Amino acid sequence: MLDDRPSQILKALVEEYIRTGEPVSSQSVLKRSGLDVSSATVRNDLARLESYGFVEQPHTSSGRVPTHQGYRFYVDNLAPMKLREGTRDRIDSFFLDVHRQISELLKETSTFVSDLTTYPAVVVGPGSVTDTIKEVRLIPLGGTVVLAVAVADNGRVHQEFVDIGVVPDDEALTAAERLIAAAYEGKTLEDSVEDHLVMSDLSAVVRRVVAPVTRQLATAGDHQREVYVGGTAQMASLWNDLTMVQQLLGLIDQQAALVDLMSDDTEGTHVRFGPDLGNVDDLAVVSTTYEMASGRTGRIGVIGPMRMDYRRTIRVVEEVSEGLGDQLGADE
Repeated sequence: MLDDRPSQILKALVEEYIRTGEPVSSQSVLKRSGLDVSSATVRNDLARLESYGFVEQPHTSSGRVPTHQGYRFYVDNLAPMKLREGTRDRIDSFFLDVHRQISELLKETSTFVSDLTTYPAVVVGPGSVTDTIKEVRLIPLGGTVVLAVAVADNGRVHQEFVDIGVVPDDEALTAAERLIAAAYEGKTLEDSVEDHLVMSDLSAVVRRVVAPVTRQLATAGDHQREVYVGGTAQMASLWNDLTMVQQLLGLIDQQAALVDLMSDDTEGTHVRFGPDLGNVDDLAVVSTTYEMASGRTGRIGVIGPMRMDYRRTIRVVEEVSEGLGDQLGADE
């Protein structure tokens, strides 16, 4: 843990570098920090910070820039901030419209967050297990594999390839389809349908179809998550390196990769950058969870360069997340 003065000097250096994008001199650090110390004291503390791995000098004659470790210390020790009243009012106004469909709301939220932060924004849906199912069809694909198709009342279609381990005849497949459809009628994929299926009353072949199909449908929505991205046009102004922009655009085109980028093992707000994100250089991700009334969660966040405005970005993402959760809770 850094002492108070070196931590203030590091904070001033990081914030000045975020503002300018240029190596920061000791004089700039002293001016921004507001500390009543000499320039020599600041230079000594900067040298200590460099020895600890928090800052580095790109060139011997230049100022210093924060390292990944320096950014991490800065982010982990940020003091909470309040948004300006105008920004707070914009967020409140955005969520006044309660008549939007969930998919439309998530898409508009990604654009809204990008407008507020000036960074590309990503909203990952809570998964589609909350869709109410109105129809289930089982289609034989040859051998022991069937295609289970569940159609939701909102028009979304869930398709699962299921190896049932036996070759069903038409009669058994039709019977299984009828039973599964009846069990799911008016329910969601996350609802338990076991109470509506008395397996002991079924033939062995029909049971061999029903059991694996219902198991797989129960997990279908977990990996069918909607992803919305807003503000990609801002990338060229955030990264001077065209190769970096192309790399990010390629990443955005891969939905699974984008979900992984936004994901974290725990709920709440997380900031990841640099080595935290694997092989992607000069990238930071600020994200947090939002929760529906059903308990299902999604994530909302922004992607930007490592020198993004973390204090404001974190607060915007958290405030919008709260509004989005309230909105989705009210809709259910």
